[in-house]
Amino acid sequence: MPPKEAPSSDGAPPGSINLASLSVPQLRALQTRLTSELEHLTTSHSKLRAAQAKFRDCVRSINDGVTGSKNKGTDGRDEILVPLTSSLYVKGRLTDREKVLVDVGTGFYVEKTPAKAIAFYDDKVKGLESNLQDLEKVVQTKSTQLRVVEETLRQKMLAGEAAPQAAAAG
Repeated sequence: MPPKEAPSSDGAPPGSINLASLSVPQLRALQTRLTSELEHLTTSHSKLRAAQAKFRDCVRSINDGVTGSKNKGTDGRDEILVPLTSSLYVKGRLTDREKVLVDVGTGFYVEKTPAKAIAFYDDKVKGLESNLQDLEKVVQTKSTQLRVVEETLRQKMLAGEAAPQAAAAG
């Protein structure tokens, strides 16, 4: 059984580091690590937002293209615009309004009714919203930690510059 940490006398949570006890190189290393983590988390946040927008586009495509399409082609089938990317669409024809193919991930597609497909994508959007909120809290915490480290580093640098000047004046 690992030894238990004694509660700190300064009220800091267990496992926390007293930044004032770190040297300038250690603070710089911590600053670099926190900056890197913050960049990674911010990138992940952007990717999750993009995925959420993609799922919303899927719902919009079903609503506009399948359930809302009223354009008949020369052969009597409904004409729609099929999104290939967020800005590139090609003409297509619906053969069956009662079934759509849903990308469930990793290259697998499942046939669903439009209503079930919309429910599937809405669940994905809601799940990502929850993940995004959790990630935003982590980003805020890391940002605060980075600011504290930067402030401590700045104070140490000013104290380090003041010490040689006081020694030269005395």
